[in-house]
Amino acid sequence: MVTPPPIPGGDNFPVNFILSATAEPAEILEFAQKLQQKAAASGKFAFPPQIDTKIDQPEVELVLDHDKIAAMGLDMQSVSSDLAALVSGNFVNRFNFAGRAYKVIPQLKRVERLNAAQLESHYVKGPNGQLVPLSTFARFEKKTTPRALNRFQQLNSVTIAGVAIVPLDDALKFLETEAAQILPQGYVIDYTGESRQLRTEGNKFLPAFILAVVLIFLVLAAQFNSFRDPLIIILGSVPLAIFGAMIFCFLKFPSPNMHFWTDGWTTTFNIYAQVGLVTLVGLVSKNGILIVQFANELQRRGLPKIQAIREAALTRLRPVLMTSVATVAGHFPLTLVSGAGAAARNSIGIIVVAGMFLGTIFTLLVIPAIYVLIAKQHGGEEPGAIGRGFDESSAIVADDAVVLAGTNGGNRLESV
Repeated sequence: MVTPPPIPGGDNFPVNFILSATAEPAEILEFAQKLQQKAAASGKFAFPPQIDTKIDQPEVELVLDHDKIAAMGLDMQSVSSDLAALVSGNFVNRFNFAGRAYKVIPQLKRVERLNAAQLESHYVKGPNGQLVPLSTFARFEKKTTPRALNRFQQLNSVTIAGVAIVPLDDALKFLETEAAQILPQGYVIDYTGESRQLRTEGNKFLPAFILAVVLIFLVLAAQFNSFRDPLIIILGSVPLAIFGAMIFCFLKFPSPNMHFWTDGWTTTFNIYAQVGLVTLVGLVSKNGILIVQFANELQRRGLPKIQAIREAALTRLRPVLMTSVATVAGHFPLTLVSGAGAAARNSIGIIVVAGMFLGTIFTLLVIPAIYVLIAKQHGGEEPGAIGRGFDESSAIVADDAVVLAGTNGGNRLESV
């Protein structure tokens, strides 16, 4: 069973490989059949790929001898008009009968045009109104033609379509490699449907990912008023989360015929996995923000850098775990989805869940080390909102301690 494409209007099969050229369809079909045999023998397809061009439609062509036509005093215009009137079926006029209009269609009776041989006994109008048999200057040639003349980008084309049991990108690369060895110069390969979408949009992941990282860096730089702190957050969280997510893309054996116990919870690096990775960049950066911001405030309160990051990691451990567990729990149902379209949801779920789970663990261990190496000293700076809050809390606690001490002192004095 083939899952329908998620985008309406796509082709029936995910693999749609087009061979285009200015050559005749029969010549292109020969190369397409060779490529079809290579694909069937590769074991990368669920069944031998199908070819959309079929040259099996019988056709009879009327060939006119121009020299004989000229020798007999005929002209091509009168011959073609007579033949059109006999077999074309075009209407020439309308007539009214009983208040209704009917078309006038000059044509031979059906019993007189059941096969091409019957047309040889018919006549066309010659010079001086004489009737000339059609067989005296024309002959019939039987041949086989394609059912349809397919074109793509204004070129004759043949499409190879099938279902790959390996990642779509691997199947297309195999066809591209074989086509480069089989096709002569002047042939062009192209794609439609999901294959075209993969080839046109599949290379956009890296620019989109870089753009996401740069935007997060700039936003954090504006919030922290520093370029060091965003660098600590991104270096300490994003690469580790990506590593954790990509593990589940490479736990399968390369051969589809070899199964492993991890097959049920692995995915491929498809378009949905790429969307999950871009989403993961923003989700996992939150852990670093919580720790770095708190450590900066502790430095402003007078703590050394090492002690500040240690206290920040311990204090922020609970909020980091709460938000990470909530994210993992929210996306985990996507990994259990089954049915139509399950592969897309599974890919996003596996990437986000694995990246957040492993990325959070690594972040708690790596960010403190990077902070000690890169972060600047914030001692002597004015405390931020969090730091002022701590100062006020400390002051309130100190006042309460003084009042309590005074009360206890008074009691002692009275007792004395």
